[in-house]
Amino acid sequence: MALSIEQDARRFRQIVRGQIKRNLRKYIANRELIGRRGKELVSIPVPQIDLPHFRFGHPRGGVGQGEGEVGAPIGQGQQPGGGDGPAGDQPGEHILEVELTLQELAEILGEELELPRIQPKSKNNVEGSVVRYTGLRRVGPEGLRHFKRTYREALKRQLISGSYDPSNPVIIPIREDKRYRSWRNYPRPESNAVIFYMMDVSGSMTERKKELVRLTAFWIDTWLQAHYRNVTIRYIVHDAAAKEVDAHTFYHIREAGGTRISAAYELCHRIIQQEYSPEEWNLYAFHFSDGENFGNDNRRCLNILAQGLLPAVNLFCYGQVQNVPGHYFIETLSQLKDEKLALANIRVANDIYDAIRIFLGKGY
Repeated sequence: MALSIEQDARRFRQIVRGQIKRNLRKYIANRELIGRRGKELVSIPVPQIDLPHFRFGHPRGGVGQGEGEVGAPIGQGQQPGGGDGPAGDQPGEHILEVELTLQELAEILGEELELPRIQPKSKNNVEGSVVRYTGLRRVGPEGLRHFKRTYREALKRQLISGSYDPSNPVIIPIREDKRYRSWRNYPRPESNAVIFYMMDVSGSMTERKKELVRLTAFWIDTWLQAHYRNVTIRYIVHDAAAKEVDAHTFYHIREAGGTRISAAYELCHRIIQQEYSPEEWNLYAFHFSDGENFGNDNRRCLNILAQGLLPAVNLFCYGQVQNVPGHYFIETLSQLKDEKLALANIRVANDIYDAIRIFLGKGY
């Protein structure tokens, strides 16, 4: 019975995964998904799936006991819903909340978008630990008791004391005979990454544009955190000047003024130089803007990217959100021919699906 339940549950999760993959573009564009995110789980509403179950309700009218003839119609009783009005002819939609781990969500994302596996750089500065059993000790938990060494100590003691009887070789360890496995924690390098999010917060960046950035960043986070044990996220906002902020400020700040994108690139490059050696860290930079930049600043942006940022990072991505007509910074960046550079237009929420494929499809 238990095996059958496990098989049914496994089959149900396979159906759910298939349903999510078929509707992944819709989920990626759904801002409510972020609100359903817990520390380790994401709750996704999946339509038209329901598990069979018993439903207990009120007794319905009809023939059960007592008078009645074979074939007599059973009374209809109270109808579900109990409401007045005309009867409908369409089935109701059943919505099931399905909880997935962020790891499962990343796997579905990678399978559906055919994203390559990321190959982290070798890491030496951030270390985890691995437990190795290296010796023996006289005290410890019973689960780590070393049987052979305990038996040997008990046999040795009985031989020395003369209590060992070869005709009746019974070895009974006492407390002093017991030996337990000991362990040590050895350092082990761990893969780690830093994500830089940079966003234009000048007067032309509306709340809707920031929402597109927020949705895109959610899926970037989900994919990268599935590949790295340690992920640090740094947020930079800019108009004509740039500054580092926390996550809440990044998505809710309201500013006005002109735009000088090079200010954000300079700050990002300075942070990398001061805190993150490219040989020791996996660095990912994502910049979002509507494409409006002070004309004379474009050349400076290209120089910073070509000489500073692109040689240092694993990947640099630029997303142009609902670009302003006549201003196309993405065309300026397209002049750079570098495999680490990825460019995408994100005009509406449905474009996020394709942007994620462009950004993360390189597998750095």
